Amino acid sequence: MIIAIVVVLIIVLALVIAGIKIVPQASVYVVERLGAYHKTWQTGIHFKWPFIDRIAKVVSMKEQVVDFDPQPVITKDNVTMQIDTVVFYQITDAKLYAYGVESPIMAIENLTATTLRNIIGELELDHTLTSRDTINAKIRNILDEATDPWGIKINRVELKNIKPPSEIQDAMEKQMKAERQRREEILRAEGEKASNILVAQGKKESMILSAEAEKQAAILKAEAIKEARIREAEGESEAILRLYQAQAESIRLINEALPGEQYLLLKKLEAMEKVSDGQATKIVIPSDLQGIVGLVNTIKEAK
Repeated sequence: MIIAIVVVLIIVLALVIAGIKIVPQASVYVVERLGAYHKTWQTGIHFKWPFIDRIAKVVSMKEQVVDFDPQPVITKDNVTMQIDTVVFYQITDAKLYAYGVESPIMAIENLTATTLRNIIGELELDHTLTSRDTINAKIRNILDEATDPWGIKINRVELKNIKPPSEIQDAMEKQMKAERQRREEILRAEGEKASNILVAQGKKESMILSAEAEKQAAILKAEAIKEARIREAEGESEAILRLYQAQAESIRLINEALPGEQYLLLKKLEAMEKVSDGQATKIVIPSDLQGIVGLVNTIKEAK
């Protein structure tokens, strides 16, 4: 009996321990009781009754990504292309995800392919290649609305690759090559134009600077001549002023010395001598000097 009780206790303890479940972060457990949905366990510790409760599904609440294989689609202008898509989704309701649809990822893939064919069928090839953002937004909106009853939210849809037929791809590559060459020629022409403009501007600046230098040199030369003439005139004026000052000083000194008649007579004779040395043919002699002049002539004849 003791052994049986111990065995029973061990079995009960093992069942209790086995019934303790810990739900990790970013995960939820969908639990069924007697085959029917019971509850959704969130992060934390929970107890599962043995033989009664069952964890029907473990659901990750993280954002997930699924990469679908390329799908053949036909554009409005009858061009067949291969397009593969990448879908980013997140489970928002674990119960709906567990019971809403069988194989949710397959359902999303089929829905994505159908939606992609419908959207691309309304676009021409050129528009398809240049409207990825528009196509992505349309697919996301349609998928998000369709998967909402499944407890799934579509966060983003991306067209990973768009592969047109090889002949069209070759033509596109040739067109892109021609476009690159055209842009290179345009850039080269613009570079040469900019270079010519810079050279012309340099020459213009050089001519302007040269003209400014010549103008400045002429101004400096004129100012130098002007300054020289001014200084020359000032020198002549200074010399005349000094001469007059010397004469005035001489007269003042003579007046202060009270010269006699003999001195004045001598000065008059000196003045007459300077006059007689000139080119004048007729000389007027003052009356007070006529007698002296006659005396001087008599003395010269006696010699």
